[in-house]
Amino acid sequence: MSDWRSWPQAELERQYDARGTVPDIALELKAYRDASAPMYKLSPCWRDVAYGNEPNETLDLFAVAGQPDAPLLVFIHGGYWRALHSQDSVFMAQQFTAHGVAVASINYTLAPQATLAQIVGQCQRAVTWLLKDATAHGVAPKRTVLSGSSAGAHLAAMLLAPAWQAGSGLSPSALCGGVLLSGLYDLAPVQRCIPNTWLNLSDADTLALSPMHQLPPPQVPLHVAVAEHDTDEFKRQSRDYAAACRAQGNTVTWFEAPKRNHFNIVLDWMDARSALFQATMGLMRG
Repeated sequence: MSDWRSWPQAELERQYDARGTVPDIALELKAYRDASAPMYKLSPCWRDVAYGNEPNETLDLFAVAGQPDAPLLVFIHGGYWRALHSQDSVFMAQQFTAHGVAVASINYTLAPQATLAQIVGQCQRAVTWLLKDATAHGVAPKRTVLSGSSAGAHLAAMLLAPAWQAGSGLSPSALCGGVLLSGLYDLAPVQRCIPNTWLNLSDADTLALSPMHQLPPPQVPLHVAVAEHDTDEFKRQSRDYAAACRAQGNTVTWFEAPKRNHFNIVLDWMDARSALFQATMGLMRG
């Protein structure tokens, strides 16, 4: 168990400061943009598809040419719920579509313009749209895997929980796996440090919006990964979530990506030989 409650505030802040783990955050984010921009010319894409009525409720969908019923990888970007965009987050599209997997990148309103509960709701609407209405855009996913990095892993984990799916009329077997990278699954420590200045979480919010308190159905397999250069607390959060899921019966693979940091771990999807790509394709194949 983490003893974060007894730490000096400065140590708590350090452990939850993802940007502080890299020399130049601007270069890390530029790598996302630079790798994503060419994808729109390399793969068939429906861009800025509306899944809701708000301006930021859009997604980008990369289909597989000649394969209208491809499995689907849904990616939710990170940025501590207050940064980045879906169009910074499609760097993996060509690699997956070349292997017969469609890719969707979800956009959402950033904090503090939206509360975390509202962001979760937007992502729920996006996944509902993909599973019910994406056939008009050339995709009829038989198998859908949810994925996310950092805050996006938190959002993906929230969407893997079963209660909201039933309320949205989704089949219990609609989501067949999760790929969660360097995520946050217990928001109690996050509530006690700087990110709460833009999240404004109450105690009730922290409980309701922590994936540790609403795990996926036991039949859903997961790949949970961290980067070698993540902080101890980011690693601990992922270990605890993986252990809780295993304890209830989920099949969970765990991986610590060597020589990777909190931000570039997700770029391993661009390499078909990487452990991340292979694990994701394993979930796609069932």
